[in-house]
Amino acid sequence: MSPVVDELVVDEYCRGVPAEPLRRYVARYTGYRQRGVRPARHRGLPSPYLTLIFTLDEPLTIVAHPDPGQPPGEFGTLIGGMHCTPALIAHEGAQSGIQVALRPLGARALLGLPAGELADIDVPAEAVLGTVCAELRDRVRAADGWSGRFAILDEILLRRLGAGAAGEGPAEVGQAWRQLLYAGGAVRVSALAAETGWSGRHLTSRFRAEIGLTPKAAARVIRFDRARHLLVSQLAVVGSDTRLADLAVACGYFDQAHLAREFRSLAGCPPSQWLAEEFRNVQAGAWLAEGAWEDRAW
Repeated sequence: MSPVVDELVVDEYCRGVPAEPLRRYVARYTGYRQRGVRPARHRGLPSPYLTLIFTLDEPLTIVAHPDPGQPPGEFGTLIGGMHCTPALIAHEGAQSGIQVALRPLGARALLGLPAGELADIDVPAEAVLGTVCAELRDRVRAADGWSGRFAILDEILLRRLGAGAAGEGPAEVGQAWRQLLYAGGAVRVSALAAETGWSGRHLTSRFRAEIGLTPKAAARVIRFDRARHLLVSQLAVVGSDTRLADLAVACGYFDQAHLAREFRSLAGCPPSQWLAEEFRNVQAGAWLAEGAWEDRAW
């Protein structure tokens, strides 16, 4: 028997830009609310951000975490670190919340710890942010509209920033991270190390402690993130006639086969399957409103 879809369907998505002082640390806010849609599973893919989620109603159900040793669970709030394998999120026809794309170099300022301490794991946000999570959830639930909810989030994150939680990490790591972003992941570790004046081994150790991935793994994730955004944009423009070979070259892969292997490794499926399964999800379809691949400024 096919799942029953409620006659009253709610399918909202709203993207917000953080207040100016926060933009060095936070890339964007995404508000979402779905009701009466078909139950689905969504892949939470590796990206150049940590994920911070505050649900509004029902909890977030994670069927599989990036770390296979972490058991499935439900979360009212969540912080997820950098990772190289997908999470699997399920809903039964309803989900709502605010998702914050947190830059890894912003983790110390807003979370009070380096992003490396959250690598590959998902934890309740209360474990890191404390009682501010309850305040935020209560206030955003009572707010009118997404702009009001985003304003409350601005206020609370600015308060965290003003507290000066944990200073800044090594300047050399920040320099290497920004170079990777600017190049779309197309930089060798040896070149990054030469720019910082560190050995490749020392850079790798410090980078992993601060970001949560090695420079080589971070380059893979950045390149993959760019490729999947361009893939969705290409599909929106030209329909199903996507040219994966051209996309692969544009994103720095050796060829289409290399792109396909990276998709299987980082997304858990080939590009064609990911598009078929994910394109109509609120998270995937929303990328069309984001324009070109972004985040080369920090």
